[in-house]
Amino acid sequence: MTTPQPLSRPSIEDFPQELLEAICEHIFDAGTPSLNPSLDPLVGGARSAPTAFPNSFPPSAWTDHSVRKTLSSLCVVNKAWHFAAKPRLWRRLEVRLPRSWLCLVDELAGGTDREAEAEQTALVVGKSLQDAQNAALAARSIFVKDTNKDAVEKLHSDIMAHLDGSVPPELLSAPASRDPSPWRLRDKSKSPTRWRLLKSISDAVQNVMSLEEPGIYVPPVYDPRPGRFVRHIDFNHFRTIGMRRSVEEGVSSRFVTAERLEFILKEAPKLITFGATEYMDGALNLAVIKELFLRGSASLPGRGRGARSRFDAVSEEDIEERERRGVCMELEAVDFTGCISAVFVNALTEFVNTFLIAPNEAEADDEESRGRYARFVEEPMTFPSLQRLCLRGAKSIPSHILNHFVLALPSLTHLDLSATRVTPEVLATLGSSGRMHLHSLSLAKCIRLTGESICNFLIDSPATTDLKELNLYGDSTFFTPFTAAELRNLVQRAPCFTKGELEYLDISGTPLSPAILEVFPKQLKLRSLGLSFMPFLPLDAIAKFLRTKALQVEVLTLISTSPDLGYGPGAGIVTHRQASTALHSKIIRPLSTTPFSFSLDSSGLSSKAPTNLRVVELAAPMLSGLGAGAGSWRIIRSKGGRGWYVDTASGWCAGELKRDLKDHPWRDELQKLSDANGNVASGVGWHARKMEVLYGHGMFGREDGLYGAVSFAYQG
Repeated sequence: MTTPQPLSRPSIEDFPQELLEAICEHIFDAGTPSLNPSLDPLVGGARSAPTAFPNSFPPSAWTDHSVRKTLSSLCVVNKAWHFAAKPRLWRRLEVRLPRSWLCLVDELAGGTDREAEAEQTALVVGKSLQDAQNAALAARSIFVKDTNKDAVEKLHSDIMAHLDGSVPPELLSAPASRDPSPWRLRDKSKSPTRWRLLKSISDAVQNVMSLEEPGIYVPPVYDPRPGRFVRHIDFNHFRTIGMRRSVEEGVSSRFVTAERLEFILKEAPKLITFGATEYMDGALNLAVIKELFLRGSASLPGRGRGARSRFDAVSEEDIEERERRGVCMELEAVDFTGCISAVFVNALTEFVNTFLIAPNEAEADDEESRGRYARFVEEPMTFPSLQRLCLRGAKSIPSHILNHFVLALPSLTHLDLSATRVTPEVLATLGSSGRMHLHSLSLAKCIRLTGESICNFLIDSPATTDLKELNLYGDSTFFTPFTAAELRNLVQRAPCFTKGELEYLDISGTPLSPAILEVFPKQLKLRSLGLSFMPFLPLDAIAKFLRTKALQVEVLTLISTSPDLGYGPGAGIVTHRQASTALHSKIIRPLSTTPFSFSLDSSGLSSKAPTNLRVVELAAPMLSGLGAGAGSWRIIRSKGGRGWYVDTASGWCAGELKRDLKDHPWRDELQKLSDANGNVASGVGWHARKMEVLYGHGMFGREDGLYGAVSFAYQG
């Protein structure tokens, strides 16, 4: 009688590839913030997974460094893990250092030497064609044993016939016979990009096999370049400061050049989000702008704009560029925060004049302009796939160019035009759009807008009916252009106010009064409220509004607000001690303190504070007057000029807002931020001033780098 052998435990090599890919996908998703955020900065390590959302501690998402480290470690386990983790490792690219950018260009595009790149592409095409042919023979040998020389030659000829000119003939010749190089032979047109060549080969082989041996699957040709995995590129962390470069070197020897950036974009056919900053906006020339926006259906004639082409005559190069861009994915989100260089403005101006302005709207006085606009045939181009746009601080873009650019985006859900030259005309036109349904809108410090235009847009437009985040921030340098009557009319009639669905609202710098607060609709979902720069608004009115109409508010801004804190009529009269006493007695203690209760039954201890208030933003002089704080309330300063008075004993834990936390890691982390006295990361803060658009989290998005500084560090 034989002894039964114990069952062997399966090793990791026995797992199917689909399971490995699912594991890597979960790791990548762990770095994506929750759509139901806790409003708190990401501090501390991911010691354990959150049990519910929102969650302050453990953080609701891993840090980007943790995700990249985990995926890169999996890439070196074995080949199966490498193929599963590599696409997720390259899906999101954040350019940080100049040298890493140069390495990225070399890895994705093989450098910027066109002749050397053409030679290398020819070698890769030849090897890929041979590999694909061998894979097809191996797959067919399972059913057909005869693989003689004639069968190999026939398969090769069939594959070449199915390529049908999609691969240039000079790239299919032997490397030794190509003299001069293919680049010199094709001086009037450009060879297709590497990923498109390899896709053509894979499609041709699969078509041949489906005709000869239906049902046989041939694996696609392997491309060592990772450009096809890239979905996200941003320069949020890119800096050249501190490299000890002279001014001449900074001008003549740039790291991020238009040529390098264009090569990267051409090698990323699945790119859907792109973020730029003022540190590299000199690379955003017309070629880069066209590469960003003329992708997918926007590059094909007649799609979405009628059956006719936009241009009468195009060159062979234009046709090839259209075909190449036609198979690329269209952008969904673009962030041009702070891009004000002349290169970018001129490129966007030319792009708008060429593609977005109808000839009867353009002034074509000279012969060159008439020739350019004569090519226009159909109505102006639109980009229906672009859903999120941020142009915050792009003050150099002319008003008419900005208006036409924004109006070409009919499917926007997130729009940030803060500190731009947007005019009332664009709001009026957007208001009549039947396709646009905005979820988040920011019009802070737009000097050309009027209170009437904003009111009409928010009251009458169907595009703003379902708004959940609204930023109308103004400060002492530019108060929002509302009269008291317009503001009262707005809060009483605008659907975004009357529905009570707002979660983020900033109306700082408006003539808000206790009378307007009395008629203000209830905002039971409001979590972050900006009431700064209102020197005549008393604290009692604010406390009454929060206690009766906005119970869920967690973050409140009171910079330069209220005579009780020494502003307006109280300027020069109220001392720092009196202001501190008024803040605690009228705001903090009545709204955030759990009522005292005594009961022998433990269930009697479940009473809650009147509201969820736990963070109050104050001006720097007021924060200095608070000293070290009182009780569990501490001062946390940003990397810039902003600061907050924070209840360190309150936070979201397991989907519930808890107060009076004792010996809790979240309280320790907040205490560390308080002790840092402003020496913190740029992403530390509450109540963002900039909209996050690349991931679609709006005004609740968590950003660091330059975007984080604009959101949480800069005062205005």
